[in-house]
Amino acid sequence: MKTSFANLVEQIRSRPQEEKEELRFLLEKALIQERRRQMLENYRQSREELKSRRLTFSGKIGQLKSELASH
Repeated sequence: MKTSFANLVEQIRSRPQEEKEELRFLLEKALIQERRRQMLENYRQSREELKSRRLTFSGKIGQLKSELASH
């Protein structure tokens, strides 16, 4: 059974305060963990790019702007 987002929100709103706080706590923890996984993946990708010399650094602002615009 698939619950729509609107139904899910309505179900949450109808829960007691204590349960809503617990849901918030669990959601915040899940979001933190997800962000940590994203950061780790970005780190690994950057390390790989550095090893394969695809990652470059520059002190020139024009070059940096150009690289940012191309991505």
